[in-house]
Amino acid sequence: MFDHIWEQVQPTQPDIAFMDDDALYFVEIKSKIASIDTIARMQLLRELWQRRGHDRREAVPVIAAKTIRPREEQLARELGIRVIKLPWTLGSNLDQEYKPAKSRITSEKSWKIVHRLLKEKSTSIRQLALQENVSYGWAHKTIRGLINQGIVKKDDSYVQISDVKKLLNGVAWERPMKNLNVAEVHMQYSASIPAARDISSMLSELNVPVAFTGYTAGGLYTGYAVRQDAIYLYLAKKHLDLFRQLFEESSETGIRAFIYAPDRDVFTDTQKKEGIIVASPAQALLDLAGYGYSAMDLAKAMLEMYATL
Repeated sequence: MFDHIWEQVQPTQPDIAFMDDDALYFVEIKSKIASIDTIARMQLLRELWQRRGHDRREAVPVIAAKTIRPREEQLARELGIRVIKLPWTLGSNLDQEYKPAKSRITSEKSWKIVHRLLKEKSTSIRQLALQENVSYGWAHKTIRGLINQGIVKKDDSYVQISDVKKLLNGVAWERPMKNLNVAEVHMQYSASIPAARDISSMLSELNVPVAFTGYTAGGLYTGYAVRQDAIYLYLAKKHLDLFRQLFEESSETGIRAFIYAPDRDVFTDTQKKEGIIVASPAQALLDLAGYGYSAMDLAKAMLEMYATL
């Protein structure tokens, strides 16, 4: 019912929307803690709805979360955003929407198949195998698993992604980015782009591989606003001490660098955007999906232009 509306307010959309005679309710579901980012997203969605005059009904943002800090809860209520506390025993939406298969779609070889299918939109399994230099048997097994999970559909000899949301939820389930996080470093920068640019330049001079990912890479690829309070990058664990020596500050007034240890080769196919070394589109999308609902909108925005990246 709401598809035509979301097309007009992208890249922000709620998890659930429903209406009664007097109001339209936008619901954001958080499996853990609701943050200031959640509040900002809901406020933005309401403002977009009201300014574009889609409907005369009142827009009512609702945050359903297992917990929320008192400061954020007070701010939400001051803004007229309803807060609903969920019980901790309630299962995650991901549990309901995605059931893990025997083969992991986030493995390095399987994700190559997914990447190529997203690029081509519709193609044969044989072409997927040839283009990504994997065996036909592996490509067939991967596609069969995706079909069984309702992510891919087959039409004669051609296959295509049929449910993007299930794909992204599957990645979040299998490969959450928090599992790769090895450090959080405070840096004396006021904005993320200059920090990322300096890090790229200085580490390149020292022959230290680095690849920015997550929100940083997603923002650069899509052209959407990049988070200014944090940067996200891959760095080998053996280079952590060097990174701290070069960039860490004791003060917590600047930005934060979230550092991830690579679980695969993330440095070979990097690109340079605005002087910043970023992970490949395939890797950046995989990582964005690994943040779950908090990065869902940015991941979907990247998917919309994926064929051109």
